[in-house]
Amino acid sequence: MATWLEWARGPIFIGAFSFMVLGYLRHLLVTFFEIRRHLRRAGDRTIPTLQIFVATLNWLFPLRKLKSQWLFSATSILFHIAILVVPIFLAGHIVLWARGTGLSWPAIPNHLADVLTLVAIVTAVALVIQRLSARATRNLSRFQDYALPLLIAVPFVTGFGVMHPGVNPFSYDATLLVHVMSANLLLVLMPLSKLSHAVLLPGAQYVSEIGWHWPSDAGSKVAIALNKEGEPV
Repeated sequence: MATWLEWARGPIFIGAFSFMVLGYLRHLLVTFFEIRRHLRRAGDRTIPTLQIFVATLNWLFPLRKLKSQWLFSATSILFHIAILVVPIFLAGHIVLWARGTGLSWPAIPNHLADVLTLVAIVTAVALVIQRLSARATRNLSRFQDYALPLLIAVPFVTGFGVMHPGVNPFSYDATLLVHVMSANLLLVLMPLSKLSHAVLLPGAQYVSEIGWHWPSDAGSKVAIALNKEGEPV
């Protein structure tokens, strides 16, 4: 088991983390190229930066936009806060980064990490239940919308078991191995799935805005494509 743990925390983690970084770099380069291409062709190149920033904040905290689904929105916000704060600011994780890279930053108290870990687990299950129980979200949901929250919950469940061996019915080493390997799997999936929005969301509204700045001759080309050339709008 010790050998498996050494591999999981060493070469496998390095490979998974490198894959995630390279995957995000590809996303960012392709996005940057498309932004430049659309801006060169756009008829109106004025971009309302402040409005885009406000719109991004509104989507980060969408309680006002999704009034009819306020419970789902609140659950989603708590879920995202928990899964972002705990992996980055857990003291044990920071120690590992300090050993490997020499970098460190302030950690959250362990009792707060415990609370946020339980919040992540509960909200992950709640999101799946809410998607299944509401027809509107059920009709729009795909397999990954159900699988990803539950998969994200795995390193939190096992992490809690590692931190609290007294309530863990499984062996410490086995729990730690599942914890590390499930986290490695999530690193690989981040640039390949909806998890990519953890990094790309801040620029989503900007890309969407540019996408609607069509070239000056776009109207005539659309009319031709629809066989409506010469007809009044």
